[in-house]
Amino acid sequence: MDKRDRAELFRERLSAALRERELNRSDLARAAELDRSTVSQLLSEESPRLPNGQALAAIASALGVSADWLLGLSTHKGAAADILDQAVQMAETERHPVDVHLLAWYRDAVGAKIRHVPANLPDVLKTEAVLAHEYAGETFRTPGQAITGTRDQQALLNRAESDMEICVSKEALEAFARGEGMWSDLPDAARQEQLMVMGETLDRFYPSLRLHLFGANDRFSAPFTVFGQKWAALYLGQRYLTFSNTRHVQLFSRHFDDLVRHALVRSHEASDFATKLSRGI
Repeated sequence: MDKRDRAELFRERLSAALRERELNRSDLARAAELDRSTVSQLLSEESPRLPNGQALAAIASALGVSADWLLGLSTHKGAAADILDQAVQMAETERHPVDVHLLAWYRDAVGAKIRHVPANLPDVLKTEAVLAHEYAGETFRTPGQAITGTRDQQALLNRAESDMEICVSKEALEAFARGEGMWSDLPDAARQEQLMVMGETLDRFYPSLRLHLFGANDRFSAPFTVFGQKWAALYLGQRYLTFSNTRHVQLFSRHFDDLVRHALVRSHEASDFATKLSRGI
């Protein structure tokens, strides 16, 4: 955002804050101990300008809003003492990241890019057999509940405005094909079907659904999802740590973009890669 655009955004947000509090320019000038001419210049539609640091702090304090919000650096307009609690929150969840929180965030971000790094295989690409295997004996959620939740998530792919990118390590997908770790007792036929369905789904929905495979020996990532420019959710196991501060969301986005930049299998190759793995089982 260039300086003029940021000045215009500042003017719009300052005007909105004044309307909310039913204050006029003179009220703000008195409360912030500024010249009325200074306030008038900041609210000018013809030549919007940014305040200096002292004036910005005084205005934010007088209106009880965040200076970052006034400048367009945060989506929260609360006072500085409230921002940390609002910008970083904890959301309780089930054991696995297919639940009401995630679906609500997905729906809220429809039309914006969703960047997703799953804990293992991407839920949106899982077959019912794989979900049933994962949730066998699970006390927090039944296989039926997991399947229903995943179907809801998959339904979002059919929306024309859907735009989802997923990053998974190449080694994780290869380990699944070999039936290693948690997949050791999943039958060969189920693993083969999963990889075939994955390949077909990626081919059908490309480019609105893109899968990138990075090298686990070169890159590492905890599971997280970025929902447009609004939210980032870090999956901790029993709960999410969610971030709404613009700078935090951008940090997650840059980490995701780094995984994409160093992908060993690019999105246009992922469908063929999954199909090839299925044929090797």
